[in-house]
Amino acid sequence: MPIKHRLWRPWPPETMRNKELSRGSTGVLEDTSDVEVVFTRTDSIADVIEALVGAATSSIDAALYGFSSQRLASALEEAQSRRLRLRLIIDGNKYRETPGCQRLLADRNLSFRLAFGRDGAGSKMHHKFALLDRKLVLTGSYNWTAASEGRNYENLLVLRNPDLVEAYRAEFAALWEKSAKVPNEES
Repeated sequence: MPIKHRLWRPWPPETMRNKELSRGSTGVLEDTSDVEVVFTRTDSIADVIEALVGAATSSIDAALYGFSSQRLASALEEAQSRRLRLRLIIDGNKYRETPGCQRLLADRNLSFRLAFGRDGAGSKMHHKFALLDRKLVLTGSYNWTAASEGRNYENLLVLRNPDLVEAYRAEFAALWEKSAKVPNEES
């Protein structure tokens, strides 16, 4: 299976809204590869995520260790307003130590649960992946944070291989089942 790396330039948002997340639907990532890679050294990964979230038509499931990007939260909020099913799993430790993440999720009323690693509290749910329309997976080192976008060397893989997509779907389903809803924190 060939892996493609090309500079990524999205189609305009009005064009993206009329596209499905099938192969070659996102702009310059137009080839028939099941795997594509984007690096922050040369491209904006937030641009890629924002465009693909904007093109989603039915569901977005994401397991995110770090989440504090206002820009990507806006993209998810917009998707949720289009009545897409949105389910986020956030690392419980990172959530508790990051007031910005807590405010971001609360202010935008995004649907989420908390999860820990295999050893419970103190261990990490360290995934960084999103499953869009059960057709496409976004994964890699990239946390959905401003630091990942503006300061770090990061990568994102765009996976369209049905077997890989299914593996991520099953992992998300297992994590969702084990994750905890956030209790109402009002006194």
